[in-house]
Amino acid sequence: MRSFEIPTHYRSNLIGRLKAFRKAQDPKKKDLSPTLLDLGPVRFVFARHFGFCYGVENAIEISYKALEENPGKRIFLLSQMIHNPEVNADLESHGLRFIQDTHGQMLMDWNELTADDIVIIPAFGTTLETEAKLKAIGIDPLKHNTTCPFVEKVWKRSAQLGTQDYTVVIHGKAAHEETRATFSHTAAGAPAVIVKDMDETEELGRIILGDLPLSRFTELFGSRCTPGFDPAKDLQRIGVVNQTTMLATETQAIADHLKQVMLKKYGETELKNHFADTRDTLCYATNDNQDATNELLKQEADLALVVGGYNSSNTSHLVELLEHKFPTYFINGEKEILSAEEIEHFNYPAHNLERTSNWLPTKRPLTIILTSGASCPDTLLDRVMLKVLGLVEGVGDPVDAVEAMISK
Repeated sequence: MRSFEIPTHYRSNLIGRLKAFRKAQDPKKKDLSPTLLDLGPVRFVFARHFGFCYGVENAIEISYKALEENPGKRIFLLSQMIHNPEVNADLESHGLRFIQDTHGQMLMDWNELTADDIVIIPAFGTTLETEAKLKAIGIDPLKHNTTCPFVEKVWKRSAQLGTQDYTVVIHGKAAHEETRATFSHTAAGAPAVIVKDMDETEELGRIILGDLPLSRFTELFGSRCTPGFDPAKDLQRIGVVNQTTMLATETQAIADHLKQVMLKKYGETELKNHFADTRDTLCYATNDNQDATNELLKQEADLALVVGGYNSSNTSHLVELLEHKFPTYFINGEKEILSAEEIEHFNYPAHNLERTSNWLPTKRPLTIILTSGASCPDTLLDRVMLKVLGLVEGVGDPVDAVEAMISK
């Protein structure tokens, strides 16, 4: 896999070296066991995979090259480059402006743009409607397009399903940029409907089987399906694709459930005519990070710190996995660690910030899981680790510990 040119301030001198060491030891990624960094009174356990993925590094490289190669030009980001406040703030500090917020709400008027301006498409991609608006202004939406190749892979699979007269069931969050983009690209060639979770999928299954009236489809999915969607006709042949940052296991469970629904309705001999196998749309990085997080669940630890943007879908799912076993704190970075007595963290289900007292146990040694989402720079984990170490007496030098580990 190619390497990318990204700003050095995103590269880590500590945790990044551990990642590189593990990668050199296990280039085929067969060993998902975590990495233990023992600093005496505190032991950090790192997931085998975390941090920037291929699509994120690609997006960052394109964005900074656009800045470097176009001095004096106005440069805009269509929306947040990735869901990480540190990266987006850094890009803004170089003079970039956002056209929309993460929910697609306009932050400026389209009329402010001219054909001489540069607009960067984020890693999540964008809708065909937005591409058309940019073209009408005279801006080529593909010139600085950072859409993740794995998102584009989902679009291509959806288009293929459309040519085969399948309806596309999209597992995702309807308001998320990537799902909005995938829905738009899919709708150009196929009927489509968005399901959020297994509960909605089970409802959809009952509608397909006739256990619920067709009117229930409109009640539940009326705002999340293509115009003119006819559940009586359009749910006879289906395939499932996903927002790449969703839980891969949940996407597979949704696909498996709908496969069983179609099997029950049409029988084994007709199944292939009514259900398409689409497991090849799952993102490798999402899979790797989630598989590595599942390995963390086999460890014994006192707490987990998950670092990333609060609107990051893939990061929220890591939190969701870890909090089944450990006290888990979802933080943007080291600033949320207020003291050994208090931490500010994000409650993802409630979508609000909370403060927790006595979050750092007094027992020694203390074992802490530390990981991050795919849009989080490794340098942020360095800073979180160092902040925690500053709260504990008698810890070892992390630089020496890392050096000792990789020089064995």
